[in-house]
Amino acid sequence: MERFIEKYYNELSVLFDSVRVTNSRRNKLGFFKGIEVVCNVIKRQSDKGGKLFFIGNGASASISSHMSTDFWKNGGIQSLAFNDSSLLTCVSNDFGYRYVFEKPIEMFADKGDVLFAISSSGKSENIIRGVKMACSKKLNIITLSGFNKKNPLCSLGDINFYVPSPSYGYVEIIHQAICHSILDMILLERKYKRK
Repeated sequence: MERFIEKYYNELSVLFDSVRVTNSRRNKLGFFKGIEVVCNVIKRQSDKGGKLFFIGNGASASISSHMSTDFWKNGGIQSLAFNDSSLLTCVSNDFGYRYVFEKPIEMFADKGDVLFAISSSGKSENIIRGVKMACSKKLNIITLSGFNKKNPLCSLGDINFYVPSPSYGYVEIIHQAICHSILDMILLERKYKRK
């Protein structure tokens, strides 16, 4: 058991070092540079009164809800995850599940807002449709995906984080860590500015 645990955490460490970050032109960025760029976009937009939106299915929906709450409560940044059960069932019933993120983004998002689109596979139709709507509304788009390196989501954002693993557990852990590190860096910078 101990050897399995050691192997698990060693693999997680290797994957953290292997996260690929690209911009909208598909140019590679260093991991830390990608985090910095996202932090700056969020700070700039929230200073203007912009909002953050998070979308995801399943465990990615949980990450979305968690991070949306933390950015709002701890970061003082307007933030929302479109995971409310009434919203999901209403849009699914009236339009179809593939529209569950597209329709709320169309309604609530304004130019310059920031969208975090989280999908382990990077190929969920409802996530892709949400991102395309965000693109048409000129939002800043951050994508987090995994599994296949040619998944459609990993080339649709302004900044794209791709985890090269077929394991839900690894991909979800790293997605959560990336989102949390972005918030933590924003909070840390604010703390040092106050001193």
